Amino acid sequence: MLAGTRVLVVEDEALISMMLEDYLLEIGCRVVGTAARVEEALEMARVVSMDVAVLDVNLAGKVSYPVAEILRARNIPFLFATGYGTAGLPVELRGSPVLSKPFLLDQLEKALRASLGL
Repeated sequence: MLAGTRVLVVEDEALISMMLEDYLLEIGCRVVGTAARVEEALEMARVVSMDVAVLDVNLAGKVSYPVAEILRARNIPFLFATGYGTAGLPVELRGSPVLSKPFLLDQLEKALRASLGL
């Protein structure tokens, strides 16, 4: 069901980003872009063709909430991958799916399915 799903990865920790990309490939997704900084993530969120995005909340000390807002405006589902939980999210984003770090492959797959309404 996730085969061919186009995913944007926004993660500033290189090892986590590589693991996430490996997990996504393993479940049949296509990584259409990666960003480690808010500025590049904002640009990708505006122009990249994707089905869903996985957003780390904290990118080198800056939050990814503006990226989530762009995705929301484009009607692109997303989920937050974070160690902070939902309590740290602003009120307007608290209903967003959250994948708690550290996570396993099956947890990522479930979170993606939930984000996509599958």
